[in-house]
Amino acid sequence: MQIGFVGLGRMGGNMVHRILRDSGNEVVAWDPGAPAVEAAVGHGATAAASLEDMVSKLDKPRAVWVMVPSGDPTQQTIEKLFELLDEGDIVIDGGNSRWTNSKQNGELAASHKIEFVDVGTSGGVWGLEVGYCMMVGGNDGAVQHIAPILDVLAPPEGWAHMGPHGSGHYVKMVHNGIEYGLLQAYGEGFEILHASEYELDLPEIAHLWNQGSVIRSWLLELAERAYAEGGTDLPHVRGYVEDSGEGRWTVEDAINSSVPAPVITLSLLQRFVSRQDESYSAKVIAALRHQFGGHAVKNE
Repeated sequence: MQIGFVGLGRMGGNMVHRILRDSGNEVVAWDPGAPAVEAAVGHGATAAASLEDMVSKLDKPRAVWVMVPSGDPTQQTIEKLFELLDEGDIVIDGGNSRWTNSKQNGELAASHKIEFVDVGTSGGVWGLEVGYCMMVGGNDGAVQHIAPILDVLAPPEGWAHMGPHGSGHYVKMVHNGIEYGLLQAYGEGFEILHASEYELDLPEIAHLWNQGSVIRSWLLELAERAYAEGGTDLPHVRGYVEDSGEGRWTVEDAINSSVPAPVITLSLLQRFVSRQDESYSAKVIAALRHQFGGHAVKNE
């Protein structure tokens, strides 16, 4: 089949590469950055000079995959496509959009007599080689129409239809919330090992734990790789951890649903701690301990 692709960054560019390398599907690609478009053309894509040009080069019923930064850039692109496309065409949002926005976009698409599919996509920069895990939301007919693209992007059994509009991004949101907890647990565990009285080989331990242990995982493989590249002390990595927003949304939904999620919640808060050069709350605690108990304080 033929598909339009908007957004050719680290994820989008690799996805286009995988589609063209591993299947006979056709891609019409557009990105504001000319080098990104040129790279896609080098893999076999047809270049488009604008969204309008891309739409004009697609055969009906058109399918356009949006892979741009989440938030306003994604929403603006989707709404522009709703204006450009015709009845029966399909817009696919493969980014990290909030599920409530995707639910609303499904309703907005229906008012234009256009189909909307939300695809929560996991795989990062490794997806080019190992494939992407994809959680799909939307109407059955639209999902089946883009199945040839999903089949080539995913590994075997690597995509599934979750339900109606928004469900794909909802499941991806919870996926990322779980990821927060896993990363925090690994980080804390390796810090305990690093602080031990023993001279432990952390890369060796990461490798060892992947040999049949109950905590073996791809993340441990990446830990071993990170240590191999940066050394045990990771001197070139600052302990500043961003969040994409999906951890916050997971915690908000847990609160709204009265579901206790202490691990995910605390892992999100720990990311905020990582961004502080010095904790103001810790200053307050130190000052109070000095006031009520005469405990010593460290001066700046």
